[in-house]
Amino acid sequence: MSNYYATQQDFHHTHVHYAHTISEAGRLLPSAGRWTAIDLDFNLLPRSAPGFDSLPSSFSKSIDFNLKITNKQHFKRFLYIAAFLVLIIPALVLLLHFFPHKKHHKNSPKNLTLALNQALLFFDAQKSGPYRTNDLIKFRGDSGMKDGSSSDKHPDLVGGFYDSGKNIKLSSTTAYSVALLSWTVIEYHQKYADLGELDHVKDIIKWGSDYLLKLYVPPNITSRSSAILYSQVGGNNTNSENDITCWQRPEDMTYTRQVSVCDLSASDLAGEIVAGMSAASIVFREDKTYSQKLVQAAESLFTMTISTAKKSMYTTINRCGGNARPFYNSTSYKDELVWGGTWLFFATGNETYLKYATENLNAAEEEEVVSEKGVFYWNNKLTANMILLTRIRFFRDLGYPFENAFVSSTNRTDLLMCSYTSNQKFSKTEGGLILLNPDNGAPLQYAVTASFLSKLYSDYLELLHRFHGSCNSAVFSLQNLRDFSISQVNYILGDNPGKMSYVVGYGERYPLQVHHRAASIRWDNRRYICSEGEQWLESKEANPNTLVGAMVAGPDKSERFWDERKQPWFTEPSISSNAGLVAALIALHDPPSNSHSSGSNGVNLGLDKLGLFDKVH
Repeated sequence: MSNYYATQQDFHHTHVHYAHTISEAGRLLPSAGRWTAIDLDFNLLPRSAPGFDSLPSSFSKSIDFNLKITNKQHFKRFLYIAAFLVLIIPALVLLLHFFPHKKHHKNSPKNLTLALNQALLFFDAQKSGPYRTNDLIKFRGDSGMKDGSSSDKHPDLVGGFYDSGKNIKLSSTTAYSVALLSWTVIEYHQKYADLGELDHVKDIIKWGSDYLLKLYVPPNITSRSSAILYSQVGGNNTNSENDITCWQRPEDMTYTRQVSVCDLSASDLAGEIVAGMSAASIVFREDKTYSQKLVQAAESLFTMTISTAKKSMYTTINRCGGNARPFYNSTSYKDELVWGGTWLFFATGNETYLKYATENLNAAEEEEVVSEKGVFYWNNKLTANMILLTRIRFFRDLGYPFENAFVSSTNRTDLLMCSYTSNQKFSKTEGGLILLNPDNGAPLQYAVTASFLSKLYSDYLELLHRFHGSCNSAVFSLQNLRDFSISQVNYILGDNPGKMSYVVGYGERYPLQVHHRAASIRWDNRRYICSEGEQWLESKEANPNTLVGAMVAGPDKSERFWDERKQPWFTEPSISSNAGLVAALIALHDPPSNSHSSGSNGVNLGLDKLGLFDKVH
């Protein structure tokens, strides 16, 4: 304080004066204090008289000064600087306005509602069996109406979905797709309802779950027959005409479609079917008769499978999965049994199934292929299973004897989220697509499930009022997870170096030569025999039928993409890939329009916090 008063007393002895401006006056006024003053060095102000502190605290009038220029050189310098600033500032503003700015590749907003509507339509286009009229898909009709008749047992295997662009029905990918779609409905049914798609997606799931019920034939005590699983319809290469060699619409098929038959040693297939039926039973819990039918079949199949001495991958058994081996080779069965046990626990509330899943978790991890760690798709369920177990810990912690498995699952899930939001484990293309399994091609199928899991996990954390997570060497926020999630979907919908939407029918530019028999052959009420179908495969023209909503395999890891029908590794869609796309799109969609509260049950997120625990007490 003494320094301040000394300065005030010596004020008239210095050449430095303080002033401030009052907008109403538009002139320089003596300052009431040093700390609110502007330092002027131009000697333009009159010397202040003693009694400075006696000025009014509020200036209602301006004060006139008799300005006297004591140094013309300083004054000229001031004028030059002022004139320069007056001229240069507007010039800089104009220059910055017209100068070409560096473009920041900010993703344009995508119509997720449209993308979801379309992605669901793809499943309608893949239906086998008696085809219901669909105004949006006019190039499909009844097909596969004799499926199963070629088998010795003559089972009814009419229905289900064609797996991809081939006219083959695979039990494993159907069960996986049913489980994943069911999971999204259990979590986000409020969003589906808000979009008017709840009945649609449930119809798709039921079309699949009805077929799953046909795939398992329990043992007959009277005839002492063993349990049977049907793993595949079509795709047999022993006939000259079959689903691989013949480019033909499914409606035009007349060749024999062989059925692949398995016993319960096909452990992975059994676990997959158990998961699909169990998850679907929760979706249809209001239809108690149908839901119970699914649960009973799932319990019977699971109990018998885990008690079977010989366990293996179904693709290692020639008569069971030999035909699927070139396309969907299974590398483990333990993760599917853990997956099935976990979903059966949710469907029944019986902790015996959860006990099996948690006790066999480490063994499944040990069997996991290194290149697939952190990947969720038809061949690896561990990543998703960890999130399901973490969900139990977060919202229905059951304590002993499960806590170690729950904590381990949470730690692994956090590591997974760190790997998504950083480049420490997985690399990304220049355009931003994560490369989760770069040596196996078809990268989009892995990206969409990663998008789904990251957004779903961020919703779990938000319900816990946790806005950050961490792993050994990194930290992630909810916004990091959501940014990653939307970036993958935006990439697929067109925000990529090729400006290509990889979902057919979405955007202005999308694949035209999708590798798909029904879409590529003209629908003109004429049957094309197998030899005639080759012309459609070889054609360089766009498909005559638009396979709306189909997500193709996508670019290679260098982001090159060839829109050619004869290159299925770029242009072929599949139901398992599209199930992941639907999952990502519904997770990222805005909450329902009538969700205004921030209730503890997740209403504000459009997520049903307690939906999975309907049977868990």
